[in-house]
Formats: sequence, structure tokens, C-alpha cells
Amino acid sequence: MRKRLYGAAGLLLALAAIAPAVRAGTVHGTVNNATTGKPGAGVEVVLIQLQGGMTPVANTKSDASGQFTFDNPGIGAQPMLVRAIYKGVNFHQPLPPGKSSMSVDVFEPTSDARTISVPSRVIIFQPNGTSLIVGEEYGVRNDSTPPQAYFRTDGNFDVTLPEMAELKQIAASGPSGMPVVQAPIDKGKNRYAIAFAFRPGESDVRLSYELPYPGNAATVKIPTVYGGGRLLVVAPPSVKLTGDGLQMAGQEQGMSIYERASVAAGTLVTVMLSGTAPPPTASAADAGGAPGRAENVQGGESAGTIQSVPGRLDALKWPLVGGFCILFALAAILLARKPVAIAVPSETAAASPANGQVANPLEKSYAAASTNGDALASLDRASSTSLDALKDQLFRLELRRQAGTISEEEYAGERAKAEQVLRELVRG
Repeated sequence: MRKRLYGAAGLLLALAAIAPAVRAGTVHGTVNNATTGKPGAGVEVVLIQLQGGMTPVANTKSDASGQFTFDNPGIGAQPMLVRAIYKGVNFHQPLPPGKSSMSVDVFEPTSDARTISVPSRVIIFQPNGTSLIVGEEYGVRNDSTPPQAYFRTDGNFDVTLPEMAELKQIAASGPSGMPVVQAPIDKGKNRYAIAFAFRPGESDVRLSYELPYPGNAATVKIPTVYGGGRLLVVAPPSVKLTGDGLQMAGQEQGMSIYERASVAAGTLVTVMLSGTAPPPTASAADAGGAPGRAENVQGGESAGTIQSVPGRLDALKWPLVGGFCILFALAAILLARKPVAIAVPSETAAASPANGQVANPLEKSYAAASTNGDALASLDRASSTSLDALKDQLFRLELRRQAGTISEEEYAGERAKAEQVLRELVRG
């Protein structure tokens, strides 16, 4: 009996020791006006829960010195998001587990189109039966001085799709890497625009669409809206691809890469494709999602709302197959790369489905395995998914290096982080 009492007392002490980690978390933050260099006083700040529906759970306003505080059980236990609304523009900052303080920068908005440049464009083609799945990513730079955010409510970034293209979705992300699903503004004749605040630094715009692919062949005329940038075209090696001014630039992660140094605005780049490619694996499809993605529609009647997009393939929303998953895997890595401790001797950062359920697949797998006695098998499956997502991240990093949108120092740092994650996965 005495041993049992000692054991119970020890258990109570252990629970008391870890209690602060599971109680409601607190974060202290500061809103800074990065244009004026002054505190962001009186700015509306919203705390957004990314799991289980991606819902705003608290809101406040910064004080005269730009300070704000949130108390919420999710802080420290799951990835969250903080949104600062300044002059009608949303500025987001991720709040990963383990942080008790943060800073959110807001910028004075400008409608001057010369604020941004588009130094690179990546296009990925993936045959899918009688359809051709196309994913595009634009690298966008804002080097404004003084730093300002480029934004217009009527649309400040334009895209023009090839003839017969069916748009599926447009997303954009700022320097924080948080993808924001946009409400496309239809301008007619396959022209669309988005209203997204491009903060100083590097941002990107990603879109997906489908084209007819009868007889496993197609000729695609790609319009160019923003000139002067480098064009990279990616396709499976089983697909024969030729195009105006495109030169073979080698292969990365089993995908063929073609490049063109510069394309003038208004140019139609004709690309001819033929051949088929194997369908994507389930793990590749899952890697396309991002855990707790902040799918905030900025602009239009839906401004300020948060939407949830299914994490698995959905022909009506995310026809991400094969190589197209590459463009979207980085969001999952960036949001979930904060190591999460689990009941096995390893830590990892990994991608998980975009349904907002669990931020880390290893955590989810272990929780499920605890009830069915199959922990090791579940962890192996989650590790496999994490490795697939890591592979996609490295591939996209190489694309950015070839496109010249990342310095060698930044490239080395990002690759070192990815290699560290790989080592942790292998140890796990």
C-alpha cells in the first residue's frame, strides 16, 4: 500500500510539473509599422486557430505602444496565426508552438504597380488522362524604399490563362510563407486578378488550372503578363516537350526542367507536349496539402473570412497530381517544421493534410496507434509521408536557386535546415 501511495504521489508531482505546458497559453506581441518605424497603435489584431476549422478565436487592439496579449489554450499546443488589420489590409504572422512572444509588421499601403517585380515564373505540366494539369508559381519581389505594401482592392496582380484553360485555384504567400487562398477577380477572356498585400521581400503567387489533352498531346500558348523574368518549365521525363526559346536545364527529383532566360511582357510562349506520365502516389498527393493552412480570402465580399480546403485530391479544387504537388509542399514544411515532441525518442517537422486536423502526422499517428497497439507501423507510414514532403521541399528549393530568386547564403541555410529535418527523421 505504501508503495502505491508513493507511486501516486510521484505521478501527481509529474503531472504538476508538466501542467504549465498544457494549460492555456499566453503570447505577448507587438505591432510595428515597418514603414514609419513607429509602434502600430490601435491596430486590430486577430488570433486564428488553424486546426479544426481555422476559426478566429480572439481579437483585440494594440495599445499606444503597439503591445497586445492573447490567452488561449491553443497557444503553445498547436500552430496558430495572428492577423493584424491595418488600413483595410491583412498582415499575417504565423505563431508556431513554443513561442510566447512575437512581432507583427504592418506597412503603409501603396497602389503603385512599380512597387513589385516578377523575376521568375515556374510552370509544371502533368498529364492526367484526357486532361493536362498545370501549376504555375510566380516569384514576386517588393524592394520598395521606404518599405510599403503593394495592394489594391480591385486587383493588384494579374494572370492570363491559355485558351480553353479552366482555373481551379489561386493562392499567394508573403515572406512568412503562409499560403493565402485568393478570391479570383474575373476580368473576362481568361484574365484574372487577385487583391493581395505584397509586403517588402519575397512573395509568390500560385495557381492551378486544367487544359484539354486529347490523344496525349497538346500545344499550349502561354501568355506573359510580367516581362523580364526567368521562365522555368517542368514536366515528367516521359513527356516530350519543346517550346519557344526553351533549353533543357537537366533534371531534379525525377522531373525534366527547361528554361528561358528572359521573356518580354506580351509574349506568347508556345509549348508543345506529348506523352503520358504515371499517376501520383497517395503520399505525393497528401504532401500537397498544408497543415492548418490560413485560407483567408482577401478582397471581395468574403474578405476577412477563413475557408477550409480538403487536404486530399479534389478534382473541383486541388487537381494536384504528380509534379504539381511540388509547388505546394513547401507550405506544409514551413508551417510544421517546428519540432514536436512525441512519445518516441525523436523530433520531426512534417507535412499533414490541409483539413486542419493535426499539425504533425507523427503526432496524429502515435495518438491513433496508442489505441490499437500498432504504433510502430503508424509512425513508419507518417515518416514516409514526411520524407516525401521533404523531397518536394528540396526540389522546389533547387528550382528557386536555378531561377535566381534566392541567394547562395539563403539557399545554404534552407538546405541545412532540410538536412537537419532529414537527420531527425532517420533517427526516428
